[in-house]
Amino acid sequence: MPGKIDPNRKGASSPKNVPNDVLRALNKGEIPTVNLGEGLAINTAELLLNAAPELGKKGIKPLTDDPEMGLMNRWRTAAAILLDHFGDDAIDRFADHPSDTVRGWCCMVIGLTETRGWSLKKRIARIKPFADDEHFGVRESAWLGVRDRIIEDVARSITLLTPWTTSRSANVRRFATEATRPRGVWCAHITSLKEDPSPALPLLEPLKSDSSKYVQDSVANWLNDAGKTAPKFVIELTDRWLDESDTPETDRIVRRAKRNIA
Repeated sequence: MPGKIDPNRKGASSPKNVPNDVLRALNKGEIPTVNLGEGLAINTAELLLNAAPELGKKGIKPLTDDPEMGLMNRWRTAAAILLDHFGDDAIDRFADHPSDTVRGWCCMVIGLTETRGWSLKKRIARIKPFADDEHFGVRESAWLGVRDRIIEDVARSITLLTPWTTSRSANVRRFATEATRPRGVWCAHITSLKEDPSPALPLLEPLKSDSSKYVQDSVANWLNDAGKTAPKFVIELTDRWLDESDTPETDRIVRRAKRNIA
């Protein structure tokens, strides 16, 4: 029974080392993952069928045709199947699912171009609860889910996300920078911000002395990304921040931001 599985387990570092009872519960969608190793071990097709049995084996066939499909492609394919079957209702239907992976698929649904008639403003608004999810995996899926839509209109995205930098939630504040990182992880780059990071200053400035290390790390990683193509921008900005904000938080951000700048 899933109740016997320790919710505070450390989790296997490698997918192949996930215990059988944990893997069964993960594939049934009964428990959340505790680390990436468990997430990578999940059988996406099996989890999708357990989460939405009405799809049947025929309905999940796109996930079973290619066993070499990469993780992000599996997630997006699962999301596309849910969108095709349930429409926009898939988001609310699975938003509170016990599986963080399934909730992450909701984020992908929000970002799919096939989610017809949705403006960028609506997508950003709908992703917000997932950006503030209690689970780290869902929070990552949130920005990954709408990343392509952000790239399509960077300026508008920055305008929509700027108010998020003053949110009471560190998770929401962190999303504003994580979703717009010039390079990011497991995602397409934002070429315009690699070449000229300055349009993102409305997101960065309010967070230069944020109290949360979670947010500090994201701001620093944003600037570390930018420093690979625009080091002068990062140096001048962080030097100014140190003059304007004599706090341990700013100092930590600056040190981490410049870690790869000679």
